Amino acid sequence: MKKLLFILLILTGCATQALVNQTVPLTPELTLTMPKFDELKRDVKVSQLVTAHYKDQVFTFEGHVSANKDRFLMIGLDGLGRRAISITWTKTGIKYDSASFVPAQLKPENILADIVILYWPESSVRKAIGVNGKLVTGKNKRSIYVNNKEIIHAEYQPIGTDLWSGEVHYKNLQWNYSLDIQSVAAQ
Repeated sequence: MKKLLFILLILTGCATQALVNQTVPLTPELTLTMPKFDELKRDVKVSQLVTAHYKDQVFTFEGHVSANKDRFLMIGLDGLGRRAISITWTKTGIKYDSASFVPAQLKPENILADIVILYWPESSVRKAIGVNGKLVTGKNKRSIYVNNKEIIHAEYQPIGTDLWSGEVHYKNLQWNYSLDIQSVAAQ
């Protein structure tokens, strides 16, 4: 049975992994300790168009996020409709799959960390970045600083007051990548 599962994984071109230590590096100086997924404290069902910019590369994918008290699920599809990335987060841990055609720089654990920074409650993000980082928020913006230097910046253009609907412009200034996200929440 184990051999069959291994062969099926090879044939599908996906690598299934688990986030074991529950921390994700945001920069060389700062890690994010994943909060509990249910700290989101709300149900979410949203479709997103995500454009990632890294150096001279652009990678666009369609994201579908579903969250409730039992599970967080994110599925990313490439421009051809193929499943590129999936992330499942439950009380038992975080598992993710990444197709073989996904660039190595586009890591599911970093995508999940970016989602937490963008959408989890401020108190959860503050706790997740610990004492080495400082979260500064304003009307429709969030920034994270390390040693008084801005390392992450997000600006929201929400539809109404819901940050999950509308546009987000996100930059990781330390690792020099940015995300443009257009979201529509399901009613």
